[in-house]
Amino acid sequence: MQALDDPNGLAAQTEAGRDAKATGTSGVAGATSAARTGGHGGKALTRRSFVSLAGMGALCAMMGTLGGCAPSTPSASGTQAQHGAAGGTSQVVVTMTPTSEPAAGFDPLFSWGCGEHVHEPLIQSTLFATNADLEFVNDLATSYECSADGLTWTFRIRDDVTFTDGEPLTASDVAFTILGIRDNEAAEADLSMVADAVAPDATTCVVTLAKPFNAFLYTLAVVGIVPEHAYGPDYGRNPIGSGRYLLEQWDEGQQVILAANPDYYGAAPNIERVVVLFMEEDASAAAAQSGQADVAYTAPTLASNASFPGFGLLVCKSVDSRGISLPCTAPGGSKKDGIATYPAGNQATCDEALRKAINCGVDRAAMIEGVLDGYGTEAYSVSDGMPWASDAMKVEYDPERARRILEEGGWRLANDGVYAKDGVRASFELLYSASDSVRQALANEFANQMAAIGVEVVPKGAAWDDIYPHEYDTPVLWGWGANSPVELYTLHYGPSAGNYAVYENDAVNAHLDAALAATTVEESYPEWQAAAWDGQTGFAPQGGAPWVWLANVDHLYFKRDGLNVARQKPHPHGHGWSLVNNVDAWSWDEA
Repeated sequence: MQALDDPNGLAAQTEAGRDAKATGTSGVAGATSAARTGGHGGKALTRRSFVSLAGMGALCAMMGTLGGCAPSTPSASGTQAQHGAAGGTSQVVVTMTPTSEPAAGFDPLFSWGCGEHVHEPLIQSTLFATNADLEFVNDLATSYECSADGLTWTFRIRDDVTFTDGEPLTASDVAFTILGIRDNEAAEADLSMVADAVAPDATTCVVTLAKPFNAFLYTLAVVGIVPEHAYGPDYGRNPIGSGRYLLEQWDEGQQVILAANPDYYGAAPNIERVVVLFMEEDASAAAAQSGQADVAYTAPTLASNASFPGFGLLVCKSVDSRGISLPCTAPGGSKKDGIATYPAGNQATCDEALRKAINCGVDRAAMIEGVLDGYGTEAYSVSDGMPWASDAMKVEYDPERARRILEEGGWRLANDGVYAKDGVRASFELLYSASDSVRQALANEFANQMAAIGVEVVPKGAAWDDIYPHEYDTPVLWGWGANSPVELYTLHYGPSAGNYAVYENDAVNAHLDAALAATTVEESYPEWQAAAWDGQTGFAPQGGAPWVWLANVDHLYFKRDGLNVARQKPHPHGHGWSLVNNVDAWSWDEA
């Protein structure tokens, strides 16, 4: 029996596969939809890939990578007392993006906790969780064992947990939750590899898989367990859970209030009431300035020119990457995303030479300084710094080489300063979220840099509902990020719905499948790296170049003085609920 608080043992036992919806025996076929896009809302009845897994970060912690949050700006003494108490109750007020509000409510069978912006579900308990060092720790599960063939997982469940309605939580609820996610086409967590889940007794859950899948445990680390006896169509609005908090109030489109669960089986939260305000960037900054919020998310475009008495700037390291998909096929095709089918292919970016030139023509360092004001790092892939990352993804800024690649590829510079080939101009539209100031600035800077190498880029801000239908035929400035190699699979595996570049490469698919089928996670690293570049082919810039990566952005917050935010895990993509993963451990200085 393997104890779950042994991260090395856990990593060694997790094997063979992950993410994106499996089809037959192929591994992952229609896994993600447009959900890993970044700061955007839900697209009804679309299955999104579960790639931003907090649990997977245990691997990066073992490699000594990313750190947590640290205040970077001193500020004047605050007046947190009136915010730190409400009728004697310790309280914090936090702002989040409007798209952090769960469209389907607080329901893990759809997206709560295990959706686009992965986080601990707070209202529900999970089998296990991860600490600030991204090591696995026990929650509901006390231990597990896996069969030698990697297909049967047995979990032992603690017997002293009750839901907020007083009913006991048993292994049957665990099995119900797992099968409920597997069978829900709108679920954002991918458990499609599950063949069955049964509870032979109240404290044992046995899960069988259709194929070995070494990231299965990482998915379960952020899946909240729901009550089989009380689950129904209205569950998302009236959730019954067993977690640290319960839902006290939800004013849709405005705020959510969570209150400490008085019957929680673990340590009582320091913060007894959590108020979450859903706001756009400007309103979030205003909430800090006016003292209405204790922690308010912001962006480099705002934080660099703002400071408020009683607040400092909290800088959280992240694995939140910004990159642009470059559709690799000619127009006329289509691709399915969940229940929707969209047109695929772009007449300009389908040319491989153009995609390679674009990668050479990006001055990432200038973007970090000019757009992010230094709050970020240059991005070359969706997994920079991870043990599964390939050095082949790095590409030097070389505009002369970019132009040479274009000309060797048959492109000729026209009188208007834009290259053309066979009647097609090196020109394309770039879609980005209009509500995101950083993406807008990155898109405009990218367009300026591309103009210098003879490529015309036309940035266009839009709502996500208008972007989704063009996710496969138009370059999009996306946000991705997780401590997981599965994102490599999702973005590059041919049948995956998250393969927005519509990139097809049999050799890459084979390497990705081999990585997921490795006996141990460590043994999978060479296959992940070979998928990027195996010496002959791959998705690296010298290969298919289906993406151009720009920057890894730090997550910034205005934080009231006197509020002690507990050490953070590296933030995955999105200014959302991940900040409050450990809000129960936050505290206020004594007045």
